[in-house]
Order: sequence, then C-alpha cells, then structure tokens
Amino acid sequence: MIFEHFALNVANPVKMAKWYANNLNMEICKSIAEYPFTHFLADHSGRLVMELYSNENAEIIDYQKVHPLQFHIAFASENAEQLKNILVNNGATVFEEHKPSNGTHLVMLRDPFGVALQICQRADTFALNIEKVKKYANSL
Repeated sequence: MIFEHFALNVANPVKMAKWYANNLNMEICKSIAEYPFTHFLADHSGRLVMELYSNENAEIIDYQKVHPLQFHIAFASENAEQLKNILVNNGATVFEEHKPSNGTHLVMLRDPFGVALQICQRADTFALNIEKVKKYANSL
C-alpha cells in the first residue's frame, strides 16, 4: 500500500488551497469550481497529499479548537525560522516552538483557517525515498 491523501472538510477550500499554494509551495493539481469546491494539493515533490472541500453532508470542524497534538499537518523545511516568518507574515500564528537538539527546530502554528501546521527542520531528516515510491507505483 501507498498513502494517497488525507481530506479536510473546511469552510473555504478555495481560499485555503490558494494559501497553501502561495505559502508552502504546494500545487493545486485539480479543482472543482462548484460545490463542494474540491481541491487536491500536491507537495513540492509532485506527490498528491491533501484534499480540501466544503461538504454540507458532514460537520465542518472548528479546527481552532482542536489541539495540535490531536491533529496537525507537518512540512519539512531546511530553515524553519525563515518559513515561520513567511507564514506569520501571511496570516499564520505561532502556537509553540521547540529546539530539542542541535539542528532540530520544530514550530507549531495555526494557518489562517485555524488548522494546526508544523514546520519540521530536523537534524536527522525523515527523507522520502523517491525511487522506492516510483518502483512501488510502477508495480501497480
């Protein structure tokens, strides 16, 4: 199995998708201009990771009330401080920040929509093995 994506039912998927594209280098791979305004986003590697929509058949969670330890979206960064400043300048708010070891910097924020967002600059990265992913995808 290979992970495809996770989905969030949000109040304004169009605005949220644009914010993630503009501020976190995500690409809007597919979007629907009518209800439920579904947007699929891929990360910098081109891998689909997130679906956003606004569907009245399910509750839209008040993400501001959800503790980041219950749910957050995490992004790897080579410079957490710089990315934190960019995100804050574009509407995110800092929740907490940790530097547990030399070279590791973890920043928990909330995006402008209340969703918890973590920036992970790790001394020992959890790098994605792209070749392994491609090999598996080609085997399907």
